[in-house]
Amino acid sequence: MSYANLAEMFFTRARELAARPRYRYRVADGWREVTWQTMAERVRAIAAGLLDLGVAPGDRVALLSNTRPEWMEIDFAILACGALTVPIYQSNLPAECGYIIANSESSVVFVENPKQRAKIEEVTRHGFELDGVRQTIGVRAVITIEGDPGAGESLAALVKRGRDALGHLLGELDARIADLRRDQLATIVYTSGTTGPPKGVLQTHGNHLATVESLLKLGIAREGDVDFFFLPLAHSFARLIEYYGIAAGTITAFARSIDNLAEDLAGSRPHLVPAVPRIYEKLYGRIQGARESGGALRRALFDWAVGVGRARSRHEQEGRPVPTLLQWQHGLAHRLVFSRIHQLLGGNIRYMTSGGAPLSREIAEFFHAVGIPILEGYGLTETTPSLTVNQPERFKLGTVGLPLDCCELRIAPDGEILARGANIALGYHRRPEATAESWDREGWFHTGDIGEFDADGFLRITDRKKDLIKTSGGKYVAPQKIENLLKLQPHVSQAVVIGDNRKYCTALITLDQEEVGRWASAQGLRFASPEEMAAHPRVREVIEAEVAAANKELASYESIKYFRILPRDLSTETGELTPSLKVKRKVMAERYRQQIEEMYAG
Repeated sequence: MSYANLAEMFFTRARELAARPRYRYRVADGWREVTWQTMAERVRAIAAGLLDLGVAPGDRVALLSNTRPEWMEIDFAILACGALTVPIYQSNLPAECGYIIANSESSVVFVENPKQRAKIEEVTRHGFELDGVRQTIGVRAVITIEGDPGAGESLAALVKRGRDALGHLLGELDARIADLRRDQLATIVYTSGTTGPPKGVLQTHGNHLATVESLLKLGIAREGDVDFFFLPLAHSFARLIEYYGIAAGTITAFARSIDNLAEDLAGSRPHLVPAVPRIYEKLYGRIQGARESGGALRRALFDWAVGVGRARSRHEQEGRPVPTLLQWQHGLAHRLVFSRIHQLLGGNIRYMTSGGAPLSREIAEFFHAVGIPILEGYGLTETTPSLTVNQPERFKLGTVGLPLDCCELRIAPDGEILARGANIALGYHRRPEATAESWDREGWFHTGDIGEFDADGFLRITDRKKDLIKTSGGKYVAPQKIENLLKLQPHVSQAVVIGDNRKYCTALITLDQEEVGRWASAQGLRFASPEEMAAHPRVREVIEAEVAAANKELASYESIKYFRILPRDLSTETGELTPSLKVKRKVMAERYRQQIEEMYAG
């Protein structure tokens, strides 16, 4: 069915699936479920509350919160009013929140808790500084989802207000939904801003619906499947999963937090797990660490099982029948080894999906070998947010899949991927120059990514155009390729390659402290702090060997000549990673300038 807007899609599916569970969330004694009907009632009440506050069609409403069920309900309520949702990452600093509210002209702000409300209070009272200029903002209302609302209103109070007003506002609400067209704006999504102030991407109802409708044809999710949700809903990839789940009729299981990921994943027993590559890298590292810590017999059994899995995977990738003996061996490998990995993930996983950054081929091949396919896709916020995806029956590991049928792609002469279609956003809010730089006169969006199509039409991403390093010797180097090789090493957590306009490539490396700690215990070593661990000569020897192992896979001009071990891992809290866990290269170059210059001294 084709929908006119996202709110219509939600309420239609809610009527069709009324008594069935829409989502579940963790409470002290287990999981609590909420039906489609109950969610629809809450969405209507929140929307009526916003109407009663004076929210008009086209108004902007900011949403500053971590991922939680209320996020979805508030989002659909805003859309039902004919207003625009403006997501803000809960990790954003006060000045960043102020910039987004000011640039989007948001008049109402939802905040998760008093901690997030304090950011809004700071910028409304004192303003914020951007590029040396102090700016002030004013908002009509600040609504707190959980905890003391301060001088503002709580979400519970807004829901009550809306329920009390529904009698005379329901007709207005229905009329607003009926008036919404696919070409109207639904949301302004601000990019993470790896290189300066974030840009607000103008996404329409039709942009989102085009992507969702294309994905529905691929049969990735079935009605009633459980999808596991922990990605930040301020990110377009997570937002796609939200809308896709509504259209497909899935049950969304909300994780409590990243800290509880393993427990909630096992407890919710999902069929689908969307994640970013960093999550798969960590999971792969833990599995490899468990292998290393086992005895010789266990390691041999694990390696045999993975070898069998890889052989079966090759047959499946090439579209060849799996021989009977190999099927039997794979069944045995599953019972002895792979079943434990499946149980860690709840035991029901049919597919995992990956987006937001490139996934290492080695990791994709490993998980396919153990019977957990990762369907990698590709897209950007500006493409709402998907352009290609590997499909259940048509996939090729090491690629980002085939183009969706809602868009067309081509490769420019310099290798840049260009996209055009129904899912491509309108441009950047109040940034005409930036819009003109990225959208050409023929409507092609210039992604900034370098890629190529293979003979079967699968897209392979080489690197970000702006991230390509050109050494002083004139050689072009793709840093993500080198970083992925380094991150596959068991004791490396993060790696950032340096080398633009330099004689050779170097790297800033952080330790996987859990794995290094396990190795250190076996060696009889103890460290009083992460700084001591990073500085220890024995640890440096381990990392030196792992860098050398990665260098064997690289051309001489790509290889890492020197490296420095940083005293702690990178994080969003310290500003070195975006909320989708991508490295902010500019921040790293500035923050660790001294260590970088040391590697090029002399």
